[in-house]
Parts: sequence; C-alpha cells; structure tokens
Amino acid sequence: MAKSDTAPKRKIKFKEEISSKVNIIDETKDVLIQLKDEAGETLGSTFNLPLNTSVEKLQNICKKLKNEDDRQLYSFFLKNVEISTSLYETIKDDRTIDCESVLDIIYQPQANFKVLAVTRCSSSIPGHAGAILDVQCSPDGRYLASSSGDTTVRFWDVNTDTPQFMCKGHKHWVLFVAWSPCGRKLASGCKNGLVMIWDPTTGKQIGRPLSGHSKWIMSIVWKPLHLDGSSRILASSSKDATIRIWDTVLGTCLMILSSHLQSVTCIRWSGANLIYSSSQDRTIKVWQPDKGTLCRTLEGHGHWVNHVALNTDYVMRTGAFDPADANKRNRLDSSSQLDGLLIKNLTKREQKLCPEKMVSCSDDHTMSLWQPEQDKKPLCKMVGHQQAINEAVFSPDGRLLASASFDKSVKLWNGVSGTFIVTLRGHIQEVYQVCWSADSRMLCSASADSTLKVWDSKGKLLYDLPGHADQVYALDWSPDGQRVVSGGKDKVLKVLVMMMMTTSL
Repeated sequence: MAKSDTAPKRKIKFKEEISSKVNIIDETKDVLIQLKDEAGETLGSTFNLPLNTSVEKLQNICKKLKNEDDRQLYSFFLKNVEISTSLYETIKDDRTIDCESVLDIIYQPQANFKVLAVTRCSSSIPGHAGAILDVQCSPDGRYLASSSGDTTVRFWDVNTDTPQFMCKGHKHWVLFVAWSPCGRKLASGCKNGLVMIWDPTTGKQIGRPLSGHSKWIMSIVWKPLHLDGSSRILASSSKDATIRIWDTVLGTCLMILSSHLQSVTCIRWSGANLIYSSSQDRTIKVWQPDKGTLCRTLEGHGHWVNHVALNTDYVMRTGAFDPADANKRNRLDSSSQLDGLLIKNLTKREQKLCPEKMVSCSDDHTMSLWQPEQDKKPLCKMVGHQQAINEAVFSPDGRLLASASFDKSVKLWNGVSGTFIVTLRGHIQEVYQVCWSADSRMLCSASADSTLKVWDSKGKLLYDLPGHADQVYALDWSPDGQRVVSGGKDKVLKVLVMMMMTTSL
C-alpha cells in the first residue's frame, strides 16, 4: 500500500518540475532584471522584461539610464556568459538559472570604434641582415621601428612600407625597442648591455649611450606620460640582476635597484609610480623608483617568472593619443609642449582601470593574478597550460587576458577574476607572442610554426596567415589598430594593414 500511495505523488512532483522547466524556456515569460556594472554598482531599479528582449533593446535601456552618447555600445553578461542575441537564447539551455528571482545583468562599455581584420599580408619588407628580434609601432601609429641580430635599429615609413632610417651604434644583437609615450623617442637595448635613444624623425642618436649594465638588456620601460610629461626618464633591466633608472637627457644613471638574485626578465612602470620586476629567481618585486626602495616581494611561482603585464599597459603605452582619432592622424607637434589637458585625460583613462591588476607567467606552467599595490598574495592562480608560458597580455580594456605557451596553445582568461574562458588551438609549434587589437575584439598570435593567426575575443579562429619562411619572434598590433607587424628568423618584416571604423557600430 505504501508504494502505491507514493508512486502517484512522485509522478505529480515530476510533472511539476517539468512544467517549471518549460516555463523557464518560454520566451514570452517576463523576468525581473537588474543592470550592474563590473564593480557591482546598480544602474536604475529592477524592471520587468520579456525573455525575448534583444541586445539592441538592452543597449537602448542602458543608454537612456546613463544619458550617454548614442554611439556608445555595451556588452551584456549573465553569469559570465555574453548575451549575443537575446536573453532567451542565452538561458534556454541553462537549467541553473532561476527565472523567478532577479537576474543580474552585467554591462560593460565597448570601444566606440571597430578594427576590421584583413585576410592577407599587405607587404613584405626585406632589409635586415639578421633575424628580427623586436618590432614596435609608435603610440600615435605614425612610426614603426624594428631591431635585429644585425646590430641595427630601423625605422620604416608606414605609408609606403619602405625603409626610412637605419640606425647604427650597437655592437651586438639589438634585443628590444621601446617607444616613449610621447612618441618622440625610441630606446633600444642590446646584448652588450647598452641602451641607446633615437630620434624617429631623423634616425640620429640622441645623447650618449646609457652604459652600466654588465650583461645584456632584458626589458626597457619608460616612465608614464602623466608622471613625466617630457618623457625623460626610463628604466632598464638586465641579466646582471639589476634595474637601472636613467635620465635620457643627461645620459646618467639616477638609481640602481638591486635585490634580485638572478636575471630580471621583465619590468613594468605603473600609473601609480611603482616599478614591478620579474626574475629568474622566481620572485616579483615592487619598487618605489623615486626613493629607490623595495616595497614588497611577491612569491608563489615555482620556476622562472618570464613576464609580467598590467591591465593599464595599453593606456600607459598610448599616452595622450586616442585610437578613435587614428584616421584624423592627430599627433602632438614635436616642437610644442605637451598639453596639460591631454595628460589629464590620460589620468582619467588610467583611473578607469584602478586598482591596477598585474599578471605574471612562469616556466612552472602557471600564471598568477595580483593586485600588487596592496597585496602580497595573488588574487588567484591560473592553471591549464602544459608547458612554459612565454607571455601574458591584458586586452586594452583590461577585461580579458591572453597567454602564449610553448604547449602550442593560446588561452583566454577573465582579466578581472582570472577565470578560464577558452583554449585557442591551431598552432603546431610553440607560441611566442600575442597582441590585442585596439578595440579588444581580436587578438593575434605568432609562433615558431612561421604563421600568424587572428582570433576573435570568443576564441574563434578568424584568419590563418602564413607567409614567413621561419619562426616568428616579434609581433605588434599598432595602438591605432591599423596594422599588424611581424618579424622573425627569416629577416623579413611583414605588415598587415587593417581598417578601422570610428563611427557608430
């Protein structure tokens, strides 16, 4: 009797569960919505919307509540899943979402311009007599510089893709180049431990070589524009385990930072006027450059720390230049002083990403996400790669993070929480570098398999770009979004000219 009594009750309960699930995926059903930003601040009050509400309707609601420019677009996320078409399409297969409670939808502003990719290489530029080891576009996108194993630095005309200046002065491989944030100077570092400064308009050396390192240069970084309006100060790190801060006008070393026990692999100068350094001694150190003091040591990696990156790197690199104005070719005149308003605008851009976050990657196959101004411990540990991680880079808006590994893959992560998103597979050898488009919608990867690959921010392979005859060591996507530049062991510089829309999307 007990079994016969309970069986009908179980069937009724089962039918009720099925009925509730049917109601959840009913696209005409109304649900309660609360819009929030990434920091958790609410926008307006809760309101009812049908599940078939489209992204366009969410855009209109968000614009009206914020009273912003009609050109501004937003992305919307529900439980870290982007709403690409409508609420209904996003949740119809997710049985964990309770439509009877308030749904928190996170909105994120997008860039008001869009970079359009191309499917082929627009030009191949020979000229270097050795492998190309680094390439970098200037902050305003007007100049292009490369360094090589042939001991030279070269400037290229970005309009005609032809050589402009060949700079001689180094006596050994030129490993790195770094543009000043004002776009008026280029620094280069070589295997002899020398740093030299060049004028991109003439190709001539500025001042005398900065000598002092006893081993080769591992990284170069300029002091951010809002902290040094004349772009006079830079820092270099070396395999000799030291960091040196230079006055490029006087040609003197202002300070030596020495606490690392092995090679200093990478340095970053933050908008908060701190220097972060990673080392083969498995630590990351935080310095106060004005005083020359060590603030704290960040530990946690079990092998060499290869690279560190900040979510403000793109803002620090572009300085006062707005990529949305790229087609206008706005540029500060070399004879004028920097406008204080532009520096103020830079500070505002940097503040949007505060507090600064840093990512570190290591030969221990892991990455760590840090809030280095405040904490000694990482916010999270990111695991998944099977071999050494060569580089990790934040997207310009700081919301995504891409990592390149010797396991032949690129992985995407949430730049705020550090959660894994997707693995990008397609390369058949080690991936050396990754870089992002200015609008954070695409990224490009360079590999030992001699190819470049362009992906969208969701992990889809857009274009496979062969053309190099050997390993691709150097890669850069210009800050204005208009070109991707690569170079490698085949001694050839390749330029892919992109297109960019700056009107409403």
